[in-house]
Amino acid sequence: MANEKKITMTQEGYDELVKELRWREGEERERIKNDIVTARGFGDLSENAEYDAARTAQAENEARILQIKADLENAQIHDASKAEKGVIDIGSTVKAKDSATGKERVFRIVGSNEADVVSGKISDLSPVGKALIGHRAGDTVTDTVEQSGYTFSYEILEVTRD
Repeated sequence: MANEKKITMTQEGYDELVKELRWREGEERERIKNDIVTARGFGDLSENAEYDAARTAQAENEARILQIKADLENAQIHDASKAEKGVIDIGSTVKAKDSATGKERVFRIVGSNEADVVSGKISDLSPVGKALIGHRAGDTVTDTVEQSGYTFSYEILEVTRD
């Protein structure tokens, strides 16, 4: 795993992974272990849905632990202090107006493993994230998503950092 590609992430994203790892290795492992013990008490394991569910949860938890450890081992924390003030980069929060709809949107540019579109966190590797990086307030960014042919255009209203 040591020769995997580096994963760029914010300090916040790194800290969240560490927190999740501690929870999964501690509290979650213990809960699952207790569920397995309880399910064993229900009798015949070959027809025990609770036991199967607990074992599946255990396998999923252990797989996630391995993934988090690999991500942390390959993490490259983006140093926001070196970023030029007012220029969009990983860790920037961008307020922009969609030129097509006139609606304002707020994006936070994060590393690819931190992306969560529902909460407004977009990857630096996503089409919109890539297009926004390097721009500043007042710029209009227009680009086309290769796979779909969708063209987007945003007027950047504000760039901030946490």
